[in-house]
Amino acid sequence: MEYTVKSGDPEKQRSACVVVGVYEGRKLSPSARRLDEAAQGGLTAILRRGDLEGKNGQTLLLHNPAGLLCERLLLVGCGKEKDFQEGRYRETFTKMAKTLADTGATEAVVYLTELEVKGRDIAWKLRHAVESVEMALYKFDRLKSHKSDKKRPLRKLILTVGKRSELGAGETAVQQGLAISAGMHLARDLGNLPGNICTPSYLADQARELEHQYGVKTTVLEREDMEKLGMGALLSVARGSRQPPKLITIEYQGGKDDEPPVALVGKGLTFDAGGISIKPSAAMDEMKYDMCGGATVLGVIKACAELKLPINVVGVIPSSENLPDGDANKPGDVVTSMSGQTIEILNTDAEGRLILCDALTYTERFHPVAVVDIATLTGACVIALGAHASGLLANNDQLARDLLNAGKYAHDRAWQLPLWDDYQKQLDSNFADMANIGGREGGTITAACFLARYTKKFKWAHLDIAGTAWLGGKQKGGTGRPVPLLTTWLIQRVEAGAAK
Repeated sequence: MEYTVKSGDPEKQRSACVVVGVYEGRKLSPSARRLDEAAQGGLTAILRRGDLEGKNGQTLLLHNPAGLLCERLLLVGCGKEKDFQEGRYRETFTKMAKTLADTGATEAVVYLTELEVKGRDIAWKLRHAVESVEMALYKFDRLKSHKSDKKRPLRKLILTVGKRSELGAGETAVQQGLAISAGMHLARDLGNLPGNICTPSYLADQARELEHQYGVKTTVLEREDMEKLGMGALLSVARGSRQPPKLITIEYQGGKDDEPPVALVGKGLTFDAGGISIKPSAAMDEMKYDMCGGATVLGVIKACAELKLPINVVGVIPSSENLPDGDANKPGDVVTSMSGQTIEILNTDAEGRLILCDALTYTERFHPVAVVDIATLTGACVIALGAHASGLLANNDQLARDLLNAGKYAHDRAWQLPLWDDYQKQLDSNFADMANIGGREGGTITAACFLARYTKKFKWAHLDIAGTAWLGGKQKGGTGRPVPLLTTWLIQRVEAGAAK
C-alpha cells in the first residue's frame, strides 16, 4: 500500500473515493459538514432517511454524490463522540480499510485523521491509521493452492492533515507505521507457519535473510557450539526432537560503535507438545505459536532496519522443539545451565524458561544497557490478562515504566505484575539449586522469578505474551504483538537520548 500525506479541502478532491466520519446521532464530522454544504445538504438528507445512524462499525458508500467532485463517498460510523478514544479510532480505520478493499476503488482521500482523540496529536493518529489499515488488509494465504486476489486492489491512501505545518511530522509518522507494520507482518507470517515448515533451522534462515536485506550481523550457534558453552538447560529440551536446536544472534548496529546495545531475547520454541508432560490434544496445533517471542525479535529488528534507527540492538533467539521421545527430559531430571546453576525439571512442559535461561546468560557477553525477554511462557498469564495485555515483570522500575508507557502509546499494552522475593521460595528443590516450576499459585510470577535468577548482571524486563501473541477461534492467527510496543520503546529511547 502506498501512503501519502497532504492538506486540502474535502470538497475539492477529484478522487476515486473520499472518506469522512459520522458520529452516532447522525452528527457529521468537520469534513463531512463541508461536503454537506458543497452538496447543498445532500448528506443530511440521506442520513435523515435512516441509511446510516453513525454507530460504530456502520458504513455507507455513495456513488457519484451530487454536488461533489469525487466518484465515491464513504461515510464511516464512529459511535458516540464522547466515547471516541484510541481503540475506537483504530477500529474506525480497520472498518474503513475492509470496506474500501471491497469497493473496487484503487485510491482514497481519508479525512478520518481529523477525528479528535483525547491526548493524541496528528503524528499519533497518522501512525495508527497506517498500522490499522495494514493489519486489516493482512492475509496469510501462502499455503493455499488457490488465492483470491482482487482484480482492482486498493493501492493508495492519501491521509490528510489540517495544516501544512503538520506535513513533516505526518510523513515521519507514516514511515514509522509502515516499518512497524512490516515487522508485524514478518512476526505474523512466522507464527502462522506450521511446525513442519517453521523449524529452528527455518528461523535461522529468516535471520540470515535479514542479514542479506539490511546488513545486520547474524550468527547461528549449532548443538556442538552450545555443548562447549555448557548450555545444558537449552540442550535438554532439544533432546526430544530430531530437529537440531539453534541459538540465533542478530546484531543491528545503528548507533555508535562503542554504544552498548539493547538486547531482546525471544523464545523460539517452534513446536511445543509439552515433552513427556504432554499437553492435551485439543488446540495443540496452536503450539506452533510458541515461537512468537523469537518472531517478535525478528520483527523488531526489521522495523529498526527499515527506520534506520540510530541505536544498537542485539537479538538472541534460542530455538528448539519440545517433543516426547526416548531421549527427552523426564520429570525429576536435573540439568546444569550455562550459568552453573542446577535445575530440577518437575514438569517438562515448563521448557521455555529452560531455553531462555541459557540465552539470558549468553546475552551477558554483549554488555547490554537493558535486556527484555519476550516469551509465550505461561497459560496463567492468559487466565490473568486474557488477550488484551501482555504480562510485564522487571528488576528495574524505570525500565518497567518506559515499557508500560511505550505500550500505551503503541496501543499494544502491558500490565505489570510483582516480582517479589516472597515468590522465590516456591522454586525450592530438595535435589537441585531450583525447580523449574513453582506450583499453580502465581504461575506467571514464579516463571519470571526463575528467569530473574539469570538476570542479576543487567537491567531486565520480561514480557509474557502467551495471551497476546495469537488469537484462537474464528480469528485464529498470529497478531504480531508485541512488535509495536518494543519498536515504540526503542524509538522513544532514541528520542530521549537514553541509548547513549
